[in-house]
Amino acid sequence: MSIHMNKVLKNSWALFLGMGALMLAYGFQGSLLGVRAVKEEFSLTATGFMMSGYFVGYFIGAKTIPQIISRVGHIRVFAAFASVASLVVLVHAVYVSPFIWFLLRVLTGISMVSIYTVAESWLNDRASNKNRGSVLSVYMVILYGAMGFGMFLLNFSDPLNFEPFILISVITSAALIPILLTKRKAPTFKKISTMSLQEAFISSPFGMVSSFFYGTIQSALFTLLAVYATTMNFSIFQISLVTFMLAVSGAISQWPIGKLSDIFDRRRVIIIVTFAAAFFAFCAILSSRQMYLPGELATSKFWFYVFLILFSFCSLPMFSLILAHTNDFIPKEKFVAAGASLQFTFGMGAMGGPFLCSVFMGIVGANGFFIFLIFFHSLIGIYGIYRSRIRPVVENSDSQFVAMPQSITPAGIELNPTTEPIEDPIKPISEPNIAENKPGSL
Repeated sequence: MSIHMNKVLKNSWALFLGMGALMLAYGFQGSLLGVRAVKEEFSLTATGFMMSGYFVGYFIGAKTIPQIISRVGHIRVFAAFASVASLVVLVHAVYVSPFIWFLLRVLTGISMVSIYTVAESWLNDRASNKNRGSVLSVYMVILYGAMGFGMFLLNFSDPLNFEPFILISVITSAALIPILLTKRKAPTFKKISTMSLQEAFISSPFGMVSSFFYGTIQSALFTLLAVYATTMNFSIFQISLVTFMLAVSGAISQWPIGKLSDIFDRRRVIIIVTFAAAFFAFCAILSSRQMYLPGELATSKFWFYVFLILFSFCSLPMFSLILAHTNDFIPKEKFVAAGASLQFTFGMGAMGGPFLCSVFMGIVGANGFFIFLIFFHSLIGIYGIYRSRIRPVVENSDSQFVAMPQSITPAGIELNPTTEPIEDPIKPISEPNIAENKPGSL
């Protein structure tokens, strides 16, 4: 590890600690709401509608938060929206209603994308072109690891009690402590170049279409897996286990699959991986049916866990693959702009994913969850085959796979180590005086 890399990590301890606490709470909250919705006998469509609120808020926040950061600064934005997220959690325990919870999820989505944007723009400012990939890797480990362990907090108390909501609020509030103790100067908020959706589509039709479809997949996967498991009568520990395995296996798979995409035709890798994900989702359906056969014919949940891990291994690196594939067809100076366009289309798909998946589950039962995943993964693969027949492979030496978290924002896309520093900065952001004389660094 380089001296500069060590310095970046040392100076970012407060940010990493704060983000770790927030993702611990976020992982817990997502699973808790899904389980609680089933126990409160929300309909599947109501549950899907409620869960989609997060992505509606995420989409709204992603378009507006850079301007807010430019006006009031990183620390104030982080503190304000972490506080909002903490308060919103408590309201869930007071008003148990799908519509109220939908509105609360919108507020949570706005809060979380604001926090992500702060964290990622701060990291981008601290990193150099040589160590951006390493910095992003540490960031990903913290996000996925904390989120995975947060899901185990389901075992803390009965989801029908109010104590889990209080614990989430406490953890979220605790995330503010290291951030508010920093005295590091705020980064300069840089102007992000833009690319119209039409231009992005012309550059990479497969990238834009698959990004939209994958948004529906990933939003449904992370919000409704706990709902599926609860409907299938998994214990609280088993629910926390499957959600944990989902997060961890997805994080582990980024490097080997990314390496393969840098060696072989990236589009072909995407096609193979997406069909593999569809196959393992089908296997998960078969294994789930075996679990509930009568008497000695029934099997344990072991094979279901195996197929879920394999599904996640193939599915979760896909946004990073899609981003790298899109970069194969555009010049280096437009990487960030293209990434922002992909993130926009991903968000459009994500808003409808949980609701649409809940419709599948309402029609065919709990395994409609996996049928939904099979359907959209297959759509990506079929469209990829079509595009491979009408457009040849392009060699772009500037493009490479870079692992991206599932919650990446346009600011986070700038962490791609293949991009050049973006010039023409907007004026530096001043930070609140309350942190001016505090020890620590960010």
